[in-house]
Amino acid sequence: MDTPAPSPVPPPDATTSAHERVYRTLRARLMAGEMEPGVALTLRGIGREFDVSMTPAREAVRRLAAEGALTLSSSGRVTTPDLTPERIEELAALRALLEPELSARALPRVHMALIERLRTINGRVAEVVAKHDVTGYIRSNLEFHRTLYLRAQAPAMLAMVETVWLQLGPTMRALYMTRDRSDLQKHHRAILAALAAGDEPGLRLAVRADVTQGLRMLVGM
Repeated sequence: MDTPAPSPVPPPDATTSAHERVYRTLRARLMAGEMEPGVALTLRGIGREFDVSMTPAREAVRRLAAEGALTLSSSGRVTTPDLTPERIEELAALRALLEPELSARALPRVHMALIERLRTINGRVAEVVAKHDVTGYIRSNLEFHRTLYLRAQAPAMLAMVETVWLQLGPTMRALYMTRDRSDLQKHHRAILAALAAGDEPGLRLAVRADVTQGLRMLVGM
């Protein structure tokens, strides 16, 4: 008896693909601080920009709202988060707990090639700061941290940290615009020195200072 031919794999649903594209692009923009706090968005505007129908635009917004990256009111108004001082302090506390732990878990797997890569990324941070490129600064800064944290091999913890970054994106933009930018790499240099020395306490301290100092200044702590 002939073996029946396997059923063809159905093509990806066009609506799902459009939703994923809109979601990932908006997510990247929000995390990189491309939008200021409290900016209103419309489903119609999102649909026009991405050339999609209302359905994928709505699903992407709902997904981002569930992650805290957008605020969706009962009336359907969509805005970027304008965080209260209490919320900023809470997210700063999460960074202070999670990111030093990720760096400490990464430390045994750190090698000189990784340290050199981090130094290169830090050099790009200096370049974008000199150009007053706020989005470039936030992207490069997050790349520096993510590159280190990936060595921790703790994907669940890193996913939690990225959700915090996502919620803080517009606030980080506002912070960059208001703070002294004369030496934004000071803590990065301390992180690199601690990595090179294998100094876990020093690494934890440097990471904690780097990820919280500005936020705490923003809320007057």
